Amino acid sequence: MPSAYILLLIVSLAAVWIYWQTSQDIFVLVALAGLGCFIWGFSWAPWGVQVLIVVLLLGIQKCYLSDAQSLE
Repeated sequence: MPSAYILLLIVSLAAVWIYWQTSQDIFVLVALAGLGCFIWGFSWAPWGVQVLIVVLLLGIQKCYLSDAQSLE
């Protein structure tokens, strides 16, 4: 089962990489694949990993919000 977490993470990261490398024509396909794998992996992950992911996402959000406010 732990290998499934890594596989889903790799697929979602590969989808993001493909999105950045293409000319944005396949946005819907790549976005749905990446989002689907991320949600699927998140739902399978143990409770401690889920808390870690949420804390990391909140930290990233604060970094982006502070950068956006400094640009105004």
